[in-house]
Amino acid sequence: MKTKSLLVIFAAIAVSACSTPQGPGEKQQRPAPVVDASSGPGAKSATGSGGYLAGDGPGADAPNLDAIPDAVPKNEPLHRYANRPYSALGKTYTPLQMTGNFKERGIASWYGKKFHGQRTSIGEVYDMYAMTAAHPTLPIPSYARVTNPANGKSVIVRVNDRGPFLHGRIMDLSYVAAYKLGYIGVGSAEVEVESISADGSAPVTSAVETSSLQVEPLVVAPLAPAAPVIPVETAGAATGQAFLQLGAFKSQEGAESFLAKMRSELVDTSKTLSLYKKDGLTRVHFGPYANANDARNAASRLASSLGFKPFVSLH
Repeated sequence: MKTKSLLVIFAAIAVSACSTPQGPGEKQQRPAPVVDASSGPGAKSATGSGGYLAGDGPGADAPNLDAIPDAVPKNEPLHRYANRPYSALGKTYTPLQMTGNFKERGIASWYGKKFHGQRTSIGEVYDMYAMTAAHPTLPIPSYARVTNPANGKSVIVRVNDRGPFLHGRIMDLSYVAAYKLGYIGVGSAEVEVESISADGSAPVTSAVETSSLQVEPLVVAPLAPAAPVIPVETAGAATGQAFLQLGAFKSQEGAESFLAKMRSELVDTSKTLSLYKKDGLTRVHFGPYANANDARNAASRLASSLGFKPFVSLH
């Protein structure tokens, strides 16, 4: 996904999405995600069975990964918008406002060429060969020491994205960072994450008001066939078609980023992911289905793999 925008706004919103009435005796559906955040590649999760998702992995012309140095902590102003409370996949997150007082242990995954060249939550371009990471609540940008207890390997990464949000992961690392920690081949590993300050002690205080962040797109050599064009439909006359609504976003950039992640989660190639604009929101839809009942049955089947139950939406 490419975007020409110079500034991506990430204030989280709580909005109600539309759904069709429930059938008799049917329990009310849990809302699909409604967010105003461009989550970037961080929402990808490992398969849990080792290796990496189909189409992901190393690029064709990988540099010498052993020669890539760790990130060097430095004082940076926190992003104006990406450190505000936000919601993703039915859960609310409150980002920390200072560094150096956070440590946790859990499962980390990694993301590679599927997201190479896409935008992160602060508008930067993701580079799978840079020492970066995504975390749900650490200040961004900030720095963290990540250690693999199984082999004692440790790296320092720059946190510049939000995620992961699925499957109980606590952090998504770049391809090169996961390589240095020794878990590329298995897809995920238990790690210890420790926030660090630029000078080792002084915390970065709350977010500052900064001028508009201008981001020049990097020229990235094609690593895979170009992604298909994303259909965009604007609400108009009813057609009677049934879709599953996976999310609703205030910005189209956020919707496009979320749609790209859903491509790696959904395996039904007979259906299409598309964008649907209505009431000021850009919605991510999957379908169409023959009727609302078929769509509701599909939503129930997808709930366990996605971690949330999609809405049924009639166009």
